[in-house]
Amino acid sequence: MREIGTGNVLVDVDGHRGDVVLNRPEKRNAMNEDVLRDLERAFEEVLADDSVRAIALLGKGPVFCAGMDLEMMLERGEQGGEQETQSSTGNLLGEVIKTIDTARVPTVVGIKRAAPAGAFELSLPADFRVISTDAKYGVIEVQLGTFPHGGATQRLPRLIGLAKAKELVLSGDFIDPETAAQVGLVNDVCEPEAVDSRTRELADELAENAPLGMEHARKALNAALEMPLEEGLAYERALGTQLDDTHDYTEGFSARLEDRKPEFEGR
Repeated sequence: MREIGTGNVLVDVDGHRGDVVLNRPEKRNAMNEDVLRDLERAFEEVLADDSVRAIALLGKGPVFCAGMDLEMMLERGEQGGEQETQSSTGNLLGEVIKTIDTARVPTVVGIKRAAPAGAFELSLPADFRVISTDAKYGVIEVQLGTFPHGGATQRLPRLIGLAKAKELVLSGDFIDPETAAQVGLVNDVCEPEAVDSRTRELADELAENAPLGMEHARKALNAALEMPLEEGLAYERALGTQLDDTHDYTEGFSARLEDRKPEFEGR
């Protein structure tokens, strides 16, 4: 694995899977401005590698991420609510979340033991979430004197419905991992020691699919709740038509007819 920036994030490419790993285990991978800058750079570098077809987002050590660095957040509050700049923590987190949300490849996040507040919001734009049976997972900001404003109030209703989103945001309580799976917030629940391997395994499974097909499908799916049905259907058809004359389209159907594994090239 290779260190990024200040060393708070590691990256690696294994086959068609890119790994982005939070590397601040002594602080339970809590995020400060250096971590967020390293995260943004890490995603940009992995996404620039054309061989990468899926990304696993992980945390080194026993905990995925304890959220924002509390000492940093307290210091920020004591500064008297100065206007946020482009280098502010809020904007940095927003940039990372946007990069994950608009990535050309699917992302799987592995949530071990904890992902509260900002870490919870960091996980929301991922396409798949794998969580440990003992994870403390939720938006707790109303218990800290603020409210989640890194995307949770907008993404949660789209993922689990408005009523359940209000319950989580306004109570500030953690959601039980099994309940999170039942309401569609997470995709898999497993023991803590299995989270990283399951996350990588799922990313590897996704990476076997046609990269252009997944990229266009993600665009259509992410737009589904933003468009009227007829407009969305037209957008879907337009995206599908763009793939008709690609190598992977021909390869996929040929492989199925010939009963063999397709060799996709992303073109």
